[in-house]
Amino acid sequence: MSFIRPFSKLAPALASLTISGFSSFSSRGSDWPQFRGPDSTGVATDAKISESPKIDWSVPLPGRGLSSPIVVSGKVFITCASGPKQERLHLICFNGADGSKIWERELQATGRTMTQAKNRVASCTPCSDGRRIFAIWSSNDMAAFDLEGNLLWMRGLTEDYPNASNSLGMASSPIVLGETVVTMIENDSESYSLGLDANTGRNLWKLDRPKSVNWTSPVSWRADAKSQPVALLQSSKGLLAVDPASGSRLWEFAKGGSSMSSSVVADGIIYTPSNGITALSPHSNNAPPTEVWNSKQINPNTISPVVLDGRIFSINGAGVISAADAKTGANQWKLRVVGPFSGSPVGAGTRLLAVNEKGLAQIVDTTAPSGAVIGKLQLPLNEETKEFVLCTPALDGEHVFVRSDSALWRLGK
Repeated sequence: MSFIRPFSKLAPALASLTISGFSSFSSRGSDWPQFRGPDSTGVATDAKISESPKIDWSVPLPGRGLSSPIVVSGKVFITCASGPKQERLHLICFNGADGSKIWERELQATGRTMTQAKNRVASCTPCSDGRRIFAIWSSNDMAAFDLEGNLLWMRGLTEDYPNASNSLGMASSPIVLGETVVTMIENDSESYSLGLDANTGRNLWKLDRPKSVNWTSPVSWRADAKSQPVALLQSSKGLLAVDPASGSRLWEFAKGGSSMSSSVVADGIIYTPSNGITALSPHSNNAPPTEVWNSKQINPNTISPVVLDGRIFSINGAGVISAADAKTGANQWKLRVVGPFSGSPVGAGTRLLAVNEKGLAQIVDTTAPSGAVIGKLQLPLNEETKEFVLCTPALDGEHVFVRSDSALWRLGK
């Protein structure tokens, strides 16, 4: 394991780090490169969710976290935080085939590590463009590595913006669009969002944002396959679309929004948690988006919704999955599952997978007339430490990756 202390200012990596050997693994599915997978949708089009999953392997983790695993070229990346104050920040790369550790890097937090008891310093899911991994922790320390673990750059953002924090802990996950890493450091004090140069970590732009605690993550929207992506920043005020390269404001939806449940984009429509769920159809000329429908009966609570097979699905605070027509918002069925949930569901084909805080994985057949739980698997959590599962699972082919405070699991059929 290599130990790195991040500089308070931007610092390029000056030397390569020692890498342990590993065997290559060819993923049978597409990469799951960020929070909620490709385009932050929570859906993998070529994955399969087994109705009778089993545990393929598990590996221990050195520290706590509610961040989700990501999968890039058969490697699984996860962040953790350890130490008395969660001041030791970890990024670990595992072989997706057998769970063997490929490399681990450790940094020392330069910002605040205070969090709510249920939250973690390693709460933000890293993201990747297929060549690099970009990771940020609740301490507002951010670093970029290549897939072999070589440090490319790092930022201690608290040095530049010392008042950006909240007493509960930060939890927004970044995305990378082209050569820009978009990250939201939004809180009730020095609230802002950044577009960072993916090559150097330097600011391309900085936007002042509403001063309120915000744990949502940015997502992207594009007019068509040939258009450049637009970054969507969500807050309690609504949704702001910005050019990821320049930070220019393009359009705004200002009718309020959730500060916990993030938006999802499917077939060009933005489903944003606002007064329940509001479906928005943006315009290529940057005019304000058209409201397609609104449903107050679809309440995602803290969970981000999923659009799958022409329906939108959400889980409310009571553990009830709501299914609605994605084109009209008309309710189709409701199904009670075993909660509570902190992680969001993921989908493939006609099935949803949701893992509750107690480590119970539940597989839902969305084609059943009223929905149906067709499979379950209980992860062996440590009851003595009151271990939770707070992450959103990652899909890779026929495999599912789930993490808790103390372990990473791969589930298979």
